[in-house]
Amino acid sequence: MKILVINCGSSSLKYQLIDMNDESVLAKGLCERIGIEGSFLKHTVTGKDSVVITVDFPDHKAAMEAVSKALIDPSIGVVASLCEIGAVGHRVVHGGEAFSAPVIITQEVKNAIDKCSAMAPLHNPANLTGIKACEAAMPGVPQVAVFDTAFHQTMPKEAYMYAIPYEYYLKYSIRKYGFHGTSHKFVASKAAEMLRKPIEDTKIITCHIGNGGSVTAVSGGKSIDTSMGFTPLDGVEMGTRCGLLDPEVPLFIMEKENLSIKEARNLLNKQSGLAGVSGVSSDMRDVVAAASEGNERAQLAIDLFNYRIVSFIGQYVAVMNGVDAIVFTAGIGENGPDTRSAICKRLGFLGIKIDEDVNMNKGGEFEISLPDSKVKVYVISTNEELAIARETKDLCEKK
Repeated sequence: MKILVINCGSSSLKYQLIDMNDESVLAKGLCERIGIEGSFLKHTVTGKDSVVITVDFPDHKAAMEAVSKALIDPSIGVVASLCEIGAVGHRVVHGGEAFSAPVIITQEVKNAIDKCSAMAPLHNPANLTGIKACEAAMPGVPQVAVFDTAFHQTMPKEAYMYAIPYEYYLKYSIRKYGFHGTSHKFVASKAAEMLRKPIEDTKIITCHIGNGGSVTAVSGGKSIDTSMGFTPLDGVEMGTRCGLLDPEVPLFIMEKENLSIKEARNLLNKQSGLAGVSGVSSDMRDVVAAASEGNERAQLAIDLFNYRIVSFIGQYVAVMNGVDAIVFTAGIGENGPDTRSAICKRLGFLGIKIDEDVNMNKGGEFEISLPDSKVKVYVISTNEELAIARETKDLCEKK
């Protein structure tokens, strides 16, 4: 079976076509600047040079049509017909309490995804747009939704409830949901293999840190707590998102600056985090470069970022009453040796010792802890697309 994996952002569409017979990637690509002047498609067939196609994408439907054409193009395609694609797996950020596992997409599922858009305004509308675009481009092909929130549905009630009047949980399902679940599940499973233990016998803390970031306590293969909350805004400092915040702060700013709810939401989601503190950029590489040149605000942004991750790791060690391994993954986690080193140095109380030379490596799958470290520390490249493809295949075969 060949499965197309789709990950839609507000102005982008990432894709991979995976042959599930050997889990090889046949082709992958990215449509950027959808709905913006200067849009283009970067399409890569495995083993060949990438091809950049400049084309106007007024919306996600047009982008999906371009992807479909590229996949079957005689010169740059990898299938003779879209009929060879057995299913499409979609990353959907927020599934609320309605979904604890992947589902075949129906109108009822789309309605539920739309209902959750208020809790993930930067993500769910784009995810839903991608689903509709694929349905139009490939009618009759099974479409599967794989939810970022699903893995965290195993959290106990004391971990996911907020201490607000209970009626708001009953009326609006206000609770912690957690995100990046597909990634946390994937790398926790890999870490258990590297520990050479059944995952049921492990206590693992996974740190998915990139432009968005979250830390998760995985006990016995199940998520029991995570740093993101009701929305992807909570937890660690991110590229443009504020992370952990006293709830009175936005109310205070709204009153003092006379901001609307929409303006306040934009402030916390798109103007905060690394960008807001440093005044430089939302990209950690730019912030690190500025800090190395003496920019004090850039250094503060880095210190705040590391501090928050350390504090969540410490919290989850206590929650699980121990830890066997800590995993770094995603853009910064896989490619930021300075970040990993700074965090691990603050975890000496756990008996963590890392090999600084090995730690300089980037990407891949390797251990950075020394043999006498009491807790293993791993760098594991996440592969959300493969995880989504596996879940899509399993569900379709059960039909």
